[in-house]
Amino acid sequence: MLKRTEGVDWDAGHYDKQMDFVAKHGRSVLELLGPVQGESVLDLGCGTGSLSVELAELGADVTGVDLSETMIEQARLKYPGLRFEVGDMRSYRSHRPFDAVFSNAALHWVPQADEAARTVAEALKPGGRLVAEFGGFGNVARIERALAEALAGAGIDPAGRNPWYFPTIGEYSALLERAGLDVRYAERFDRPTPLPEGELGLRHWLHAFAGSYYAGLGGEVQERVTAAVEERLRPELYADGTWSADYSRIRVLAVKPR
Repeated sequence: MLKRTEGVDWDAGHYDKQMDFVAKHGRSVLELLGPVQGESVLDLGCGTGSLSVELAELGADVTGVDLSETMIEQARLKYPGLRFEVGDMRSYRSHRPFDAVFSNAALHWVPQADEAARTVAEALKPGGRLVAEFGGFGNVARIERALAEALAGAGIDPAGRNPWYFPTIGEYSALLERAGLDVRYAERFDRPTPLPEGELGLRHWLHAFAGSYYAGLGGEVQERVTAAVEERLRPELYADGTWSADYSRIRVLAVKPR
């Protein structure tokens, strides 16, 4: 995935420890996929493999792919019996087609969404399905705004630092159809998400996901920006000792025609 290394320095250990809620929320996406014994599944944007192993435990023959080498290294250490590859979601091609493509919290890292959709279409067998969840229109809008305002307040132009792509349902459904997929189900829903680690929760989230906003900044400036983000968001996203992220998600099921 393009932005997983461009401007985002992925800390796989931090991701596993402080951001484990990402995989926990992905379990309901597994239920939508409903893999059956022996199905081949491509886990696109697999991160450190926490959902890949659950797919395998459900009987799927899994291949996990992520652009981040540190994520793939961590996945291989955690689950040496599974197959993991470093690959770019825009251009990844396999020597074999898959019964299903599964993706959780990954597609919003690829602004070149048409290219990712073609990768999915190429990966699927006729009759195969895509099941995915990712950030939709309005996802972390308050955090985005606070980051841009905090950077501007520190004399830094925020233009070009946002790494995310958050489409509407209509936009993404049309994109999948252009790639030759038949959209069977699409839903957008708000899911305010509590962040672990209490007072440090937002800082951990920013460390994990907003690295491109901090690229090239010295430590003192980074701290000033983070403190400004916290100050702006505290009235909206902090309550009873816990930070929340203003998540809005898209969940989609699409099929490649036979």
